[in-house]
Amino acid sequence: MSKLVLLRHGQSQWNLENRFTGWVDVDLTAEGVAQARRGGELLKEAGVHFDRAYTSVLTRAIRTCEMALAEAGQGDLPMVKDWRLNERHYGGLTGLDKAETAAKHGDDQVKVWRRSYDIPPPPLETGGEWDFGKDARYAGQAIPDTESLKTTLDRVQPYWDAEIAPKLKAGETVLVAAHGNSLRAIAKLLFAVPDDKIVEVEIPTGNPLLIELDDDLKPTSARYLDTARATPLPAI
Repeated sequence: MSKLVLLRHGQSQWNLENRFTGWVDVDLTAEGVAQARRGGELLKEAGVHFDRAYTSVLTRAIRTCEMALAEAGQGDLPMVKDWRLNERHYGGLTGLDKAETAAKHGDDQVKVWRRSYDIPPPPLETGGEWDFGKDARYAGQAIPDTESLKTTLDRVQPYWDAEIAPKLKAGETVLVAAHGNSLRAIAKLLFAVPDDKIVEVEIPTGNPLLIELDDDLKPTSARYLDTARATPLPAI
């Protein structure tokens, strides 16, 4: 039986400011740092020892992974960084204040953009402040100009299938420290969450989700290590 831990990065500066972040590389707040370290302490208390760790190419996820591993006494474990574990691309909403956006477009429209499975926000304009086309981390890649959760899953799943799933099938214990939507995409895969139910799945920041898997990578148990900050999980 293999084990998987999904760890959403700690609170970021733009989480605090209530802005749409997506691929913008903002750092953790002091609270986010504390959440990452607490996540590592919980992993140590639970006796989880990792064989591998994966994260995105964004600072808030990388630092969360580093600090959690350090607190768990496994700071020397190498991390594999890949852009396909990035947060979803929020397109033309990137950088905007969520409350101001709701006041402009209406709460219902913003809820559709944020939480629906297959309706993306408006695309990001080329050449603007948040154009990632010149970022060396994405050299040679086809950069999206917006993403829904569905298109986020479309990039996460091939990476999962090719890189992470084989390690789990070999019986390894794996940490994936990433983002709310890239982790929701993985949760949708593992728990076979229907399209219309994934909107109800929310992964809290800095709270390790420990999942035990059978030989076919079907969850046999799942629990958040910080029970006081747990959110409802899909049925197993």
